[in-house]
Amino acid sequence: MTTHLVLDHAAQTPDGAERLPSFCPRYHHAIELIGRRWTGAILRVLFGGPRRFNELLASIPGLSDRLLAERLRELEAEGVVTRRVLAGPPVRVEYELTEAGRDLEGAVKAIASWAERWIAAEKPAGG
Repeated sequence: MTTHLVLDHAAQTPDGAERLPSFCPRYHHAIELIGRRWTGAILRVLFGGPRRFNELLASIPGLSDRLLAERLRELEAEGVVTRRVLAGPPVRVEYELTEAGRDLEGAVKAIASWAERWIAAEKPAGG
């Protein structure tokens, strides 16, 4: 599915270029979804391919299993992540990005690039 950003044609900059409207419900929903705590980190790990729950948990320091489960449920409900049960024994569950989830990679890379340029690096503890 392809979505297009609809511009408010009445809103223009002094040089005549179009600008984004002040509020867009779809944009707001998307930012709220991917801006939730830990969601960006989960997405970055999943860009590397399917992962089991414990692999995700081990890849993201400080993330609790309760919060990981909650975020994965949210992302699955939004169609960003798919949950696949693999036959066993033992039965395993794997999480993978959907087409919509993989399509976020460009946006996440753009945010990562912005962060490298504008967000100060954290100082090591005791430093």
